[in-house]
Amino acid sequence: MKKLFIMLVAAFSFVACTNTETKVAEKESDKPEDAQDAGRLFIRASLDGDYNKALSYMVKDSMNIMILKKWKNDNYDKLSNEDKINYKNANILPIKIENINDSLVSYAYSNTFKKNDTTVLFIVREKDAWKIDMKRIRAYY
Repeated sequence: MKKLFIMLVAAFSFVACTNTETKVAEKESDKPEDAQDAGRLFIRASLDGDYNKALSYMVKDSMNIMILKKWKNDNYDKLSNEDKINYKNANILPIKIENINDSLVSYAYSNTFKKNDTTVLFIVREKDAWKIDMKRIRAYY
């Protein structure tokens, strides 16, 4: 009985360690290297409908969270399943990526599903990380 208990504890410990290592590796590989990478990762998560992941690439303040929720509720959630699949299969089409200053980049893009829909994101350097700042879109236009 003791051997079975020890084997079970060892098995659970192994699984727990493996899951932790995998999650750490995923987080490190998803960390944007620069502003363009942050934009690409955010856009990909948005096209895939993974708004929790998209949020991880954003400046986390109440206004940005509200904008993302509204964007999801008013747009993505109302799409047909076919459109959601089309967005998921779409490629990102960067149009213009421009350094406004050393801590602000604009990223204009479209996608292969809706080629005529151009969106502009603003990416800011926050400490040592690049983050999407959705509230700057409204301030810019």
